[in-house]
Amino acid sequence: MNLLDVLIDAYSVVILLAVVMSWLRQGSDNPFARFVYSLTEPVLEPIRRMLPEIGGLDLSLMVLLLVLRAIRGLI
Repeated sequence: MNLLDVLIDAYSVVILLAVVMSWLRQGSDNPFARFVYSLTEPVLEPIRRMLPEIGGLDLSLMVLLLVLRAIRGLI
């Protein structure tokens, strides 16, 4: 396993943490939540601008995970 595989896997875990925290509605005063969102929001924001919102669901996290899996499959 090379370094890029490890980084993609680690970032995928961070994205999954963001998903779980969005379900739990972690407040902005939670330092861990702020840290996770600071790692994910710069990448998710452009995806959100391109995707239409479907019934109030944020699909950007799923799209990012699929993109990461595709990149990992190419390497």
